[in-house]
Amino acid sequence: MSVGEEVRTDQGKPQQSLDTAAARNLATTTKSAPQMQEISSRWLLRTLPWVDVQGGTYRVNRRLTYTVGDGRITFLKTGDRVEVIPAELGELPVLRSYEDQEVLGELAQRCRQRDFAAGEVIASFGSQAEEVYLLAHGRVEKIGTGPYGDDAVLGVLADGAHFGEQGLIDPDAIWEYTARADTACTVLTLSRQDFEQVAERADSLREHLQQLRAIPEQRTNKFGEKEVALAAGHSGEPEIPHTFVDYEARPREYELSIAQTVLRIHTRVADLYNQPMNQTEHQLRLTVEALKERQEHELINNPEFGLLSNCQYDQRLQPHDGVPSPDDMDELLSRRRGTKLFLAHPRAIAAFGRELNKRGLVPESVEVGGNRIPTWRGVPIYPCNKIPVSDARTTSIIAMRTGEDDQGVIGLRQSGLPDEIEPSLSVRFMGINEQAIINYLVTAYYSAAVLVPDALGVLENVEIGRWR
Repeated sequence: MSVGEEVRTDQGKPQQSLDTAAARNLATTTKSAPQMQEISSRWLLRTLPWVDVQGGTYRVNRRLTYTVGDGRITFLKTGDRVEVIPAELGELPVLRSYEDQEVLGELAQRCRQRDFAAGEVIASFGSQAEEVYLLAHGRVEKIGTGPYGDDAVLGVLADGAHFGEQGLIDPDAIWEYTARADTACTVLTLSRQDFEQVAERADSLREHLQQLRAIPEQRTNKFGEKEVALAAGHSGEPEIPHTFVDYEARPREYELSIAQTVLRIHTRVADLYNQPMNQTEHQLRLTVEALKERQEHELINNPEFGLLSNCQYDQRLQPHDGVPSPDDMDELLSRRRGTKLFLAHPRAIAAFGRELNKRGLVPESVEVGGNRIPTWRGVPIYPCNKIPVSDARTTSIIAMRTGEDDQGVIGLRQSGLPDEIEPSLSVRFMGINEQAIINYLVTAYYSAAVLVPDALGVLENVEIGRWR
């Protein structure tokens, strides 16, 4: 613009005052601190009781429990063909601790694939049990006779379950319930005839079965723990039983897991651009937030110590109608004493709310840390977006009893680390490299332990996409 040239507005009129764009060059802006979308409520980290661990390891000592082989079975799927992984057959009670992979492979090859439509009966009550069923995909209802003679659902089985294993070794075994496909199901079957043919040729399997029959039946309580012999209600001078409480010989040990990253900040940034906000401080703040998000994700999903992986099979439930109903939540509560909290994906909480609306129920809520949290039967339902949602729009709901005193679920950490900024979380200065970059090592140590199996329960395969 030449001297004396008149500035005009967009409307073509002469400008009568200083333009705002030019004025901003002399103004001081007001800025927010750096924001981050990844930050969530992290209710698991906030509600889990944390126990300090010395030496990086926490050992869970329990009473001796006799395992009966009630784990899940894993399958391989190639197109429409489904095969059982041979080693997974060891989850059957009759093959527990049997390790001859060649024989297990032959048994796996003899498994036959069968498909059942929804509503089709797989096995009928009172009929002879001659084969074991391995459920690769689908839902199966166990139907029995109720106290008034009507049909009653005794339980629901889902992917990885097995039933009818008593028919492999007992020729007189009969079905004590009716197994009916609730959805389209794919199962593998292994007949007693095939099992006996393999046992006739395999000396190791035949010896295993002989040892299995020779072991006397151990007296246990309903939790599978070795029974403590007691006498009660007697009179006179009868002989009082002798007993002792046996412990597991090899208790499980939880080692602290680790999450780490190296934060890099150029010295030029730290020196010249530290006003009005400290660059190093905000870089560390956002890095720690991301680290905590990963920590909660691992506590839920880690295959070694994650809650979803460490829930026992008999503490896993299936919804009776797919959607999370009040009946399913009640059954989840009934599996353990003193449930302290539920954890559910926000979409699962919304699906549960829809079911309550259909029944005309209004859940109560409690205030926790300034937040209104919905409850069921007085137990808060905390949102947790780390619980995975499958492509089929199904997820899980977790129920927990927490604390060492209640033999529940606890978080593990180790306090007193060098350069600690929070318990079990440290930031260490690693020096400045030849490119003038400052390095900080950010480290978090953590894990979780389930003290007794019934402290943790999971409602699996919860549908969150049904709106009718």
